[in-house]
Amino acid sequence: MRIAKLYILIAMALAAVWASTACSTAQRPSALLPPAQANAPILTVSSPPAAGPKPPEPPQAEPQPKPDPVAELIAQAETEYQTGQENYKAGNREAAQQNFDNALSLLQNGPLEMSSDARLLVEFDHVREGVNSLEMQASQEAESSADQKSEPAPIDETNEIAFPVDAGIKAKAEAEVKATHSDLPLMMTDPVASFINYFSKPRGRGVLERALTRGGGYHDMIERVLKEEGVPGELIYLAQAESGFHPTALSRAGARGMWQFMGSRARAYDLNRDRWVDERQDPEKSTRAAAHHLKDLYNEFGDWYLAMAAYNSGPGTVQNAVKRTGYADFWELYKRNVLPRETRNYVPIILAVTIMAKNPSQYGLDEVVPDKPIPYESVKVDYSVNLRLVADCVDASTETLQDLNPSLLRLTTPAGYTFELHLPAGTKDQYLSAIASIPPDMRVWWRYHKVASGDTLASVARSYHATPQAIAQANHLAPNASLEAESGLIIPLAPGKHAASEGGSYARHATPYKVRKGDTVVSVAENFGVPAAMVRRWNQLKGDSLAGRRVLYVHLPVTAKANPTHPMLASKSKPTKTLQAAKTTPVHHKVQQGETLYSIANYYKTTVATLKRDNGNLAVLRPGMILLVREP
Repeated sequence: MRIAKLYILIAMALAAVWASTACSTAQRPSALLPPAQANAPILTVSSPPAAGPKPPEPPQAEPQPKPDPVAELIAQAETEYQTGQENYKAGNREAAQQNFDNALSLLQNGPLEMSSDARLLVEFDHVREGVNSLEMQASQEAESSADQKSEPAPIDETNEIAFPVDAGIKAKAEAEVKATHSDLPLMMTDPVASFINYFSKPRGRGVLERALTRGGGYHDMIERVLKEEGVPGELIYLAQAESGFHPTALSRAGARGMWQFMGSRARAYDLNRDRWVDERQDPEKSTRAAAHHLKDLYNEFGDWYLAMAAYNSGPGTVQNAVKRTGYADFWELYKRNVLPRETRNYVPIILAVTIMAKNPSQYGLDEVVPDKPIPYESVKVDYSVNLRLVADCVDASTETLQDLNPSLLRLTTPAGYTFELHLPAGTKDQYLSAIASIPPDMRVWWRYHKVASGDTLASVARSYHATPQAIAQANHLAPNASLEAESGLIIPLAPGKHAASEGGSYARHATPYKVRKGDTVVSVAENFGVPAAMVRRWNQLKGDSLAGRRVLYVHLPVTAKANPTHPMLASKSKPTKTLQAAKTTPVHHKVQQGETLYSIANYYKTTVATLKRDNGNLAVLRPGMILLVREP
């Protein structure tokens, strides 16, 4: 019992102590409490009402976005633009241009003002820059295609051939040589038989047949000149072997023309060359020079084979070979391998062609139909005139005029001296009558149009990217005049570019130009309309040669002097809007042939600097470009 009482007393004492401590703790201020532990708080959840759980609310419908007319308009314009890109790549240029015009029209002339939303301006710039890029590319392609194309010289390929000697062909050729009359001595050797074998096979036969066909157009002229100069007529086949009778043939070594003259040799025989004309490509002048040269070589060596070898490799090479061996005989030099490989092949090639051409039936060449000479007449011109204009005046194609004038390196006759222009026979008077109506200083730019049934001033103007007003003014017609079929119209086109003076203004940033074969400082300068001296200064050049240069840098002219009397400058096609009518909306102006930054700025009463600022510091214009025109 005593122990039980003791346990009760101890329990009561502990309870009293616990109660006292709890009261004391509850009365302490919170600032004195120890830091709170990171224990999760105890949440009290209320019991749901007795009536049961509340039913879930029905989902609300998402708000429909408001139509965005700007985005819709941009989508329409972009669709037109992308369709235009596809048409352009497929070669459908007219359809592409219509798509591009539609895209730009939607943005500029659509229901929304471009200034109302920056997105419209961004899309307009995107389309405009894309169109300009394609127009620039097309213009460059057109300029490139206007350059004269050179033909590879057949002698380069034939010289690399190593055909076996066919014993049957050699025996047959030996018999033919004995029965063939020729002012040029003919010999049958293994090298000659090898090339006869080559020209008898499909690959070589095609080369030979094409040359015999083309040669018909020059055969009579060449034989006449060779005879007048006292040179064997068989040397006509030297031209056949060298160039296949291509007046514009160009060898890997740079020899040019039907007779493959190098530049230094051409000068020695008065064949002139400049950026306009290369007389190595004039069939008659180069034939006369070749005959003189061959006769000089014969007088030096006393042997036609050595003369031909010297024609190929130079008289010094042959002289050295003769001195080294003591033999003034081609075949001895051939055996001793003291001549260049191409020269060793050169004489056998000419002999093989001569033997086969003089015996056509034996080699199956009697069915080759030679071309007939193209009759022509000449007129001396002391002014620059574009061959396109000449072709218009005489109702011929530009290609025909190029074929008749192969010495012209460009589509324009030279400036500063007289050039003998060849015209299709019977058209001289027609040309002189038509060209008289074109001002001499505009004969590079203007065109002449023969009116067809159904032509109107508007349709003709569209064809030439001119304006009906300018055409009417140049031809002294009423603005709404009807056109008579078969009559002639002068088409005034403004110059596309003018050479800038030394003191002219040039773009700050240079334009890189990839140098092409045949380029010179002068030709590049002329193409870009800048002085040659400036091209040299910008590229640290001294002479005219671009040998070893892959890229040139040209600062394009940013201003050009306009001809104030030119009708195109007095009568520009009116844009759809003017700055006065839309102070805040930019006008998009499609560049016409011959316009300049200066003339466009004048028309819109703005400045060249403003045009440049709003068009990415544009320095050169191309027809078809779209320019932004804003207030200055």
